[in-house]
Amino acid sequence: MAIHAYYDAAEASLQAARTSVAARGARTGSWQISDVIDADHQYVDLVMEGGGVLGIALIGYVYVLEELGVRFLQVGGTSAGSINALLMAAAGPVQEKKTEWLLTQLTTQNLYEFVDGDDDARDFVKVLLENGRLLKYLWKGSQIIDNLTQDFGLNPGHAFHAWLRRLLAERGIASVRDLTTLRTLTAADGLHLRTGEVYAPAAPIRVALVTADVTTESKVIFPEMAPLYYQEPNEVNPADFVRASMSVPLFFHPYQVSSLPRSGQPGGVAWEQATGYQGLIPETVFFVDGGIMSNFPIDVFHCHYAVPKCPTFGVKLGQSRNRPNSVGKLTSLLGAVFNSARHVHDYDFITHHPDYRLLVSYVETSRFNWLDFSLSEQTKVELFAEGARAAANFVAQFDWEGYKQVRRQLLKAYQVTNAIKPSTSIS
Repeated sequence: MAIHAYYDAAEASLQAARTSVAARGARTGSWQISDVIDADHQYVDLVMEGGGVLGIALIGYVYVLEELGVRFLQVGGTSAGSINALLMAAAGPVQEKKTEWLLTQLTTQNLYEFVDGDDDARDFVKVLLENGRLLKYLWKGSQIIDNLTQDFGLNPGHAFHAWLRRLLAERGIASVRDLTTLRTLTAADGLHLRTGEVYAPAAPIRVALVTADVTTESKVIFPEMAPLYYQEPNEVNPADFVRASMSVPLFFHPYQVSSLPRSGQPGGVAWEQATGYQGLIPETVFFVDGGIMSNFPIDVFHCHYAVPKCPTFGVKLGQSRNRPNSVGKLTSLLGAVFNSARHVHDYDFITHHPDYRLLVSYVETSRFNWLDFSLSEQTKVELFAEGARAAANFVAQFDWEGYKQVRRQLLKAYQVTNAIKPSTSIS
């Protein structure tokens, strides 16, 4: 299906967003969502939730904001969110739109090719998607026991890994070093604060790809924690980090990294500070989907000590927690257990930092199956449109000046209660 079908499906949402922007500008003199700007754009950070094929909706969200002149600085996510985060970071300089390139890859790729297990594995996946009877589960399940006991998963993930490496190569990215170069701003890039001060941080703009090291029970953020796991971290292809992040337990093989630096020796200060782990460094670690620890890592760019220069927008794939799970049979119970485990950390963070409720968009995805890699083109378009709709709804209510005022009040509260070290800075 041509790209214009996606744009057409999102047109009503885009027009609604433009109307909201125009109305806000008429009331206040200009539409502001950030204090980091250039001649044509406003800049924000973005965190995206994991959710398998539902990640297509994330592109719809990004599309609407890009059309409104928004661009993205720090980007992060888990699983599907990490895929989008890396591709957005690698697609080009921060000033450029990313949606068209992302959609081009989406419309030319058969997602079912990522289900690259043997015939028994693929048959079992079909049964899962068909929500078959228990007897059929047991019959097909008996045929994949060797896949699970020998490989710890149904699908190797090689097809996805190769696809992502190819896309990065198209943009000239073959290593962390290449990505770091692309993500380094200088004064020549033209970004500045509304006060006129040049915005060109000394460090590269962060990309935060979250995965779970189940060998040491560590939440891992790549590429910044790559030195713990790789002898030459700057030479690692960033596609490896996303392959680790999207390793849905049992659906994909875990991603393994061997020959860790200083294997067999105590982890020392670096490991303890980064992960809390205090034991011997293993020879090999297994990574699975970061969603088992933090499926929506909205805290990854958070700083208590200052009012931010730009907001961290978050996109969740699903509605807010406003109704109970329905548990009518074993499969729904297991699903509820899995969802509780992968969401609880992020729910806890938002509960204790209610200002983030002002930053998060919820995309209605309840009618879609997050593991359905056989999505029709029409269903992909519908997912894209849902993401666009969520962005339009968010734009209509987000108040940048109001959000900064909330953060100022929280900062004062932290100082009064000594919850953090005293600080009066507003960065």
